[in-house]
Amino acid sequence: MEHVDQNVISIFKSDSNKPQMTRAMRDIISLAGVMKDLSTEAVFDSPLEMLRFLRIIELIHEEAYGLSEPIDNPETLYYRYQSRFRDGEPPSKARVEQIISILSKNNWISKQTHQIKMMSVGKRMMDALTRLANDSLAYYLEDEIGRSLFQARRDAEISEAYDDKGISGGNRIASMIRNVQEAIEKLRERELELLADRHALPQLELIHTLMEDLEQKLQERLDQFKTIEDSLVLSNLMQKGTGVLAEGTNLSLGMINKYLQFMNVQQTPLKTTISPEKVRTFIAKMFNPPPESEIPNAHQLFSFMDQGQYEGEELDGIWIPVKYAAPLSYTGIEKGIEFLENYEPSVAEIEEEVITEFHEENLDVQSLGELVDEASWLLTKASIDTEKIEQYLEQKKEADIEEVIIETSSSSWSDAIRQLLGIAALEANKKVELQPKEQVKDYEKEWEWIQDDDRKSSIRRKK
Repeated sequence: MEHVDQNVISIFKSDSNKPQMTRAMRDIISLAGVMKDLSTEAVFDSPLEMLRFLRIIELIHEEAYGLSEPIDNPETLYYRYQSRFRDGEPPSKARVEQIISILSKNNWISKQTHQIKMMSVGKRMMDALTRLANDSLAYYLEDEIGRSLFQARRDAEISEAYDDKGISGGNRIASMIRNVQEAIEKLRERELELLADRHALPQLELIHTLMEDLEQKLQERLDQFKTIEDSLVLSNLMQKGTGVLAEGTNLSLGMINKYLQFMNVQQTPLKTTISPEKVRTFIAKMFNPPPESEIPNAHQLFSFMDQGQYEGEELDGIWIPVKYAAPLSYTGIEKGIEFLENYEPSVAEIEEEVITEFHEENLDVQSLGELVDEASWLLTKASIDTEKIEQYLEQKKEADIEEVIIETSSSSWSDAIRQLLGIAALEANKKVELQPKEQVKDYEKEWEWIQDDDRKSSIRRKK
């Protein structure tokens, strides 16, 4: 067992680069492919379509195991479905052919000349689907509490079937403990409801039997894994699981005892002599029962009376099994009074609604043109930097074009291009004007004019 425990086969602990891991994942991909191809509107609108699909693969299963005659083609499968299952709306021949094509496409079956043959991956995936559907059916056949206990029992069985054989079944022990916890929570929630049901005793006995069975199975599971090196994790699970199962067993047994006590009280003849002291003691224990006590409280007593075993037992009106909040402590009452005395309601600041007033404006054509030009200029300035050129001309009033280019940037070629674009933008928007000039100064630079006459111009701002 020690060797098995330390070498449990798990996809989460195996090397993802192994070829076996790749093949295992391809099986899951093929399952997803079949589900995807089947996921039409009809399947989602009517779950019976999925049942019909499972029936078809069950017929293929039976043929593969030699339990029925060979299936020659989809038509044979169609008529075999008709004779085997009672279905008011059986799948059509076209639907059966479609399912066969989907299974063949995903390598679940092989369509040979005179026979439909199941492949290895198809056998395993079909088995998994059938088990999943049967598990779901068994789960939903249980009541609300029984479902959690059923799932816990299945966890124990899966752990026995997988973990004991060296194949990981997942965190079955932890899942089993969690399912028992959920069953205990639901049992506590429905305690008053079960006591008010005159036919609840067999159900309570069944729940208690399941609790005892699960306690035994959990102990068997923990004994199997005592050799695991992760002793801390196992120790926590053992402690938690033992406590949960003990709590569940005690709870179910306590409810049975209370139920039986109520029944005994109903069948016990009344005496003429009443002991006031015993009555006071019983009432005190009812409203303040000791921990883990099987003495019924008032809510449980009223719930049981609601069964109406004999005329006049039920209270007038409707008895709703609810539990009220625990009484407030003195500290809580004091804090509540202090809060009420010093309470100041939060008042939101008054916001004055601003009413927007619109005034009619009349513009002549010239003013409108100026506004358009100004908007165009602002857009130009947003894309071309002309600020340095404008500042330089503000100081000099008038300067040579080459002087402006070099003084506002540098002697490099790239800066000259940028500044020349800026000058062109200013001139196009009528912010500056260029005038020819015969005598201009030479500046040291890394570039030259293609035509020397292009530099013989001066720039000045327009007034």
